[in-house]
Amino acid sequence: MEAFLISTGIVALAEIGDKTQLLAFILAAKFRKPLPIIAGILVATVANHAFAGALGAWITTQVGPATMRWVLGVSFIGMALWTLIPDKLDEEEAKLARFGVFGTTLVAFFLAEMGDKTQVATVALAAQYQAIVSVVAGTTLGMMIANVPAVLLGDRIAQRMPVRLVHAVAAAIFAVLGIATLLGAGERFGL
Repeated sequence: MEAFLISTGIVALAEIGDKTQLLAFILAAKFRKPLPIIAGILVATVANHAFAGALGAWITTQVGPATMRWVLGVSFIGMALWTLIPDKLDEEEAKLARFGVFGTTLVAFFLAEMGDKTQVATVALAAQYQAIVSVVAGTTLGMMIANVPAVLLGDRIAQRMPVRLVHAVAAAIFAVLGIATLLGAGERFGL
């Protein structure tokens, strides 16, 4: 349960102001069809994060516990720093309208998530907790918590969101996880 809750919270916070959230705003404004956009986000996130979670689980079989502890600790601290850097959306990611609303959202979100901080976080969390299903379910829920309101409420919510504060909280959580991992908190999980 801890893996699920931490994964949900971290990704929900890290996603605020992220390029995929900006993409959700753009798609909502362009298509004005929230249900296929939300469905596209869900399917793309499950596929992307399942791959990332599997990669994280595999990495734990390839690297020794002491090395893994250092890799994860440094990765979480790196994620903290990355979270503080504002994201920008590449306009090409939003120009896929020939696939329809669902298809455009699916392709755009899947591509936007490749190498994104929430995908990297999913890899690290899956390696940390060795609970791929809980982590992927949590990170997917976190993505939906951040992006469904963006699709449904659009600009009304964007203007009121304290993005810097949310990013600072997410960065602090990543930093605490990194420091705790470096100090041995992951040892109870076999790391």
